[in-house]
Amino acid sequence: MKRLIMACAIVSMGSGLGGCATVLNGTSQPVEFQSDPGGATIRLANGLTCETPCQYSMKRGDDSMATFTLAGHEPVDVYIQSRTGGSIAGNILAGGIIGGVVDASNGASNHLYPDPVYVRLVPVGSTEPAVLLNKDGEVISTVAEYNARVGPDVIDGMQAQGLFPAGQTPG
Repeated sequence: MKRLIMACAIVSMGSGLGGCATVLNGTSQPVEFQSDPGGATIRLANGLTCETPCQYSMKRGDDSMATFTLAGHEPVDVYIQSRTGGSIAGNILAGGIIGGVVDASNGASNHLYPDPVYVRLVPVGSTEPAVLLNKDGEVISTVAEYNARVGPDVIDGMQAQGLFPAGQTPG
């Protein structure tokens, strides 16, 4: 840990432009998309599409939404939240305020959640809810509960990014 802090401090002071998280994490994160059953089409808020299982590199500082569709199954929208990581305090200590500001402004100190975005879809007409799964296929929560918890923050972030007009919500 001591070596990591020293390395970040050296890089941050040497470049004068980057923070520790920018150097170590970069400003993008590969996000995996999975579905049960597989083969669902994913449409991201920015219009990109893929078929599960798939992966996209997404900006760490940007909230988003993925829509899962599969014939015979209910469509599901899942919010993708940009969350502040724990590296900010260490970055400020190691790299100074400038490094902290750089990382905060470019999103490098953030992580996208959930990752993977793994959804168990439900057949059309089912009374069961779609659920979010972790990487091991264990239930985290229902998609509706997760979206209700993070929705206000994600919607504000997506509106700030111009992904849909203010006053409107996705879905």
